[in-house]
Amino acid sequence: MNMNFIGKLPIPQLIKQQYPINEELANIKAKRDVEIKKVFTGESDKFILVIGPCSADNDDSVMDYISRLRKVQDKVEDKIIIIPRIYTGKPRTTGDGYKGMLHQPKPEEAPDLIHGIIAIRKLHMRALAETGFSCADEMLYPENHRYLNDLLAYVAVGARSVENQQHRLTSSGLNIPVGMKNPTSGDISIMMNSITAAQHPHAFIYRGWEVHSEGNPLSHAILRGYVDDKGHSFPNYHYEDLLHLAETYAAKDLKNKAVIVDTNHANSGKKYLEQIRIAKEIMHSCRHNPDIKKLVKGLMIESYIEDGCQKIGEGIYGKSITDPCLGWEKSERLIYDLADML
Repeated sequence: MNMNFIGKLPIPQLIKQQYPINEELANIKAKRDVEIKKVFTGESDKFILVIGPCSADNDDSVMDYISRLRKVQDKVEDKIIIIPRIYTGKPRTTGDGYKGMLHQPKPEEAPDLIHGIIAIRKLHMRALAETGFSCADEMLYPENHRYLNDLLAYVAVGARSVENQQHRLTSSGLNIPVGMKNPTSGDISIMMNSITAAQHPHAFIYRGWEVHSEGNPLSHAILRGYVDDKGHSFPNYHYEDLLHLAETYAAKDLKNKAVIVDTNHANSGKKYLEQIRIAKEIMHSCRHNPDIKKLVKGLMIESYIEDGCQKIGEGIYGKSITDPCLGWEKSERLIYDLADML
């Protein structure tokens, strides 16, 4: 094999023993899980915002950002449930570039997977302990999920992973909401097949074990726009797109039919400032059609302390080193505006 085996990584159980959460934090997460679940089952009419940096790159700036979200959450808690994004793995189309904190706990240094595993667990633990937020992460590598499964409130399966069998089967064994993004081609039938697979029970191999999953009724759609064969971005958040998804769901025998709409990526053409307009247009669609309102459970927004993005090494505090994000002042105003529209 053309691989160098550096060292065997500790199993998730051992990492959890070394970096455990106490009973108080476990209870905070459990209470959050119930509150979030009720949105997807229709028992709660609160609105979910999965919001935060494109990728977590620095403990201090990420915690600064999440602490600001905590103050906003307290003001809108009667209408909105905020789930901060702490995305610790970054999918790369060509495989090149910064792959996230899991790979590089310090973006300017070489990959260090064992310290990356510890770093991402400690960051999610810190968010829960200091702000009471259990957070969202992308399930880039299904076999790594158990390093964080006792901490996460929400999981997303990305556009490049949604066809992968292991992602689908692992999602069927989770007990928190798992959002399946439409693929980059925009074919929502692929996304719907992924949701169906995740909602059903399966027998499969996971981390060297034979496991039987029970199915995850909280699996749902994420619309993120798509890209054509010429590389042009096209949105799928408009009224007609949401209505089409509602009709597609209606023809399926699925539980808890739901969608989270991603306001960035191909939906905005990565023009991050458009997220404000897109979010408000989605809210208008919800007000106009009760079927759309019932289906749309929330939004996914890429947001950080500073507007835009920077290259690794520029050193601007709280500015994304991957995709451009909406800055804090605009993000805070948007959250309040959305609360007023609910």
